[in-house]
Amino acid sequence: MSTLSLAMPRPLAPEKFRDPAVTAKGVRRATVAPVALETLWFNTGTLCNITCRACYIESSPRNDALVYLSAAEVSAYLDEAAATGTALREVGFTGGEPFMNPGLVPMLEDVLGRGLQALVLTNAMKPMKRYARRLLDVRERFGTERLTLRVSLDHHSAAHHDFERGAGSFAATLEGLGWLAREGFRVHVAGRASFGGEDEAAMRAGFARLFAEHAIPIEAADPVALMLFPEMDAAVDVPEITEACWGILGKHPEQMMCATSRMVVKRRGAERPAVVACTLLPYDAQFELGGTLAEAARPVALNHPHCAKFCVLGGASCSG
Repeated sequence: MSTLSLAMPRPLAPEKFRDPAVTAKGVRRATVAPVALETLWFNTGTLCNITCRACYIESSPRNDALVYLSAAEVSAYLDEAAATGTALREVGFTGGEPFMNPGLVPMLEDVLGRGLQALVLTNAMKPMKRYARRLLDVRERFGTERLTLRVSLDHHSAAHHDFERGAGSFAATLEGLGWLAREGFRVHVAGRASFGGEDEAAMRAGFARLFAEHAIPIEAADPVALMLFPEMDAAVDVPEITEACWGILGKHPEQMMCATSRMVVKRRGAERPAVVACTLLPYDAQFELGGTLAEAARPVALNHPHCAKFCVLGGASCSG
């Protein structure tokens, strides 16, 4: 069904990403110090209405490793951010599918009521459509300038998207995306950069045709409106990032998303939420930084393949 390339990537060398201080070659590993908390993410829970083949967080209708956050827990972190004078401007909600969490709309109302920007990552399927009336109420109260819904659409063709997310998922997501567009919501799309064996130019051209066909007002050439994320597979080999890499690659630590963002999660059985370094690493204990935003304001060692592939080499960020 899929025409994805079947070339086998080289597996990750087992000696890599073992020591947060040094690489497998004994070279000092790169770290990222916090600059300012500009984006605060909340993982609303890992439950999702579908199961995808390559979900990095293993979301499914049964995975509740990260349980639902409550609106009160979200509010407490927003209060801390305000009280400590952070530079917070954007609050993101991810999952799982955020609309599975019954408290999502009150969370959005809280964020927007504070004058902050809100970003929701969604598959725009049935869970979102259940909240159609309440979303329209949010739109009427707060407008559309500070609320963005980023819809996951892996590819511009049904065949590739459905291969990843299940038969019929492309049509269901496209229907939800179209509804959001017709109702005047600000919508972005998240795709996969090399999915289907196409280069970025071909991917953007394909999405441009899709958006035009369905009257979806997204500029496919805009790298924020259409984010094409690099593939993430922690079992595939990738270079470790050393302190020297910043100069070699012409990049800077403050460009990495862990310099300006954190994510709040709540683990099944835990009494309280925890703050982790970023959206990509909710399960790895070394990236759990504390229970408060203040405790989490400390350097992060780039000791995971996702740090290298997605952030440093891929130049990607989950923030809008």
